[in-house]
Amino acid sequence: MKQPTFLEGVGVALAASLVGSMLYTAMGVLFPGVPVLRLLIAGIGLAYVVYLLSRSPERVGRITAIAAWAVIAGVLWFTHPPLLLYVFAHLGTLWLIRSLYFYSSALSALADLGLNGLSLAAAIWAVTRTGSVFLGIWCFFLVQALFVLIPKSVHRKQGSGHVSDEREDRFQHAYRVAETAVRKLSSNH
Repeated sequence: MKQPTFLEGVGVALAASLVGSMLYTAMGVLFPGVPVLRLLIAGIGLAYVVYLLSRSPERVGRITAIAAWAVIAGVLWFTHPPLLLYVFAHLGTLWLIRSLYFYSSALSALADLGLNGLSLAAAIWAVTRTGSVFLGIWCFFLVQALFVLIPKSVHRKQGSGHVSDEREDRFQHAYRVAETAVRKLSSNH
């Protein structure tokens, strides 16, 4: 599967902004207020989860990830937490799915968590400054598009410049040290 690119993320940001702002305007006429925002957040969140899973090289657990997201979204919908907690919970599920499917190190996942915080701050800034849902969604997903710049894992590099598996390096080193110790013991006696 082809990895997502920044330009593809910009396209996702544009599509989410257009669709999200049109749905907000249309649904706002029928159902004014916070329920429209909650439905919009859940709908865009689901679409983004499906996008992420479709672009992930991992094939295992996709149905489980969507089912877990649906359960969390359902619990949030029916428990009706404050709007900010609702947003944080949806953002947390997006972060968790992206961390599980795109990263193999804790540092990369933490960098992605920081990126999620930055994207939320950008969205809140855009909405409070302009009052535009389009610009809020645009800023959020534009910053989210930067996740492709976070390395999949953070490992030491060998002299040849190839990325190495740290556990295998430690094992090989320990094996060589043990072999040398056994040779010294057997040669002395």
